[in-house]
Amino acid sequence: MVLLPKLTAFVEAYPDIVLDVVTVTGPVDLVAGEFDAGIQLGEYIQKDMIALRVTPDLRLAVVGSPRYFASRRIPQRPKDLSDHRCITLRLPSGPYRWEFEQGRKSVTISVNGPLIIDDTHLVIQAVLAGAGIGLAYEEQVAEHLAKRRLIRVLEDWTPPIPGFFMYYPSRQHQPAALAALVNALRLT
Repeated sequence: MVLLPKLTAFVEAYPDIVLDVVTVTGPVDLVAGEFDAGIQLGEYIQKDMIALRVTPDLRLAVVGSPRYFASRRIPQRPKDLSDHRCITLRLPSGPYRWEFEQGRKSVTISVNGPLIIDDTHLVIQAVLAGAGIGLAYEEQVAEHLAKRRLIRVLEDWTPPIPGFFMYYPSRQHQPAALAALVNALRLT
């Protein structure tokens, strides 16, 4: 969602720079991992890092396939999810607890289901196959929703969240390759 849309232009503009990309779900300690920079949701970035926004705010989407909902009631409130098979995303800290908000009400749910997966793309594929309800970024499922391959539920319980930020340790002399990447990804 962040790197791939800008990758072609970046590699064409900077053919001598090699990006070594590692994908990890959840927070990463850049210094301990010897990484130059990371891309993460703002809430997971350590306070001593320089952070710049690379996406607008995001929304999560709770989705299921028409096949799945053909024999089940569509949930109207987060607590209704207890009657459904939910595909859970695994973070390094454990299964993600689904967070909902409506007005002043906040609810966090530990969902149950047949699968716990550490990759949102696989969560979406499982949902498309009818295995259960999943949670993904709205942008990731927009095409499936438009083509009615997925049905969105609980939309009024999923307000915008701060988007992705690129972050890196404070350095007086930033490497030129990192400066080029920062400029390429910066949200304009």
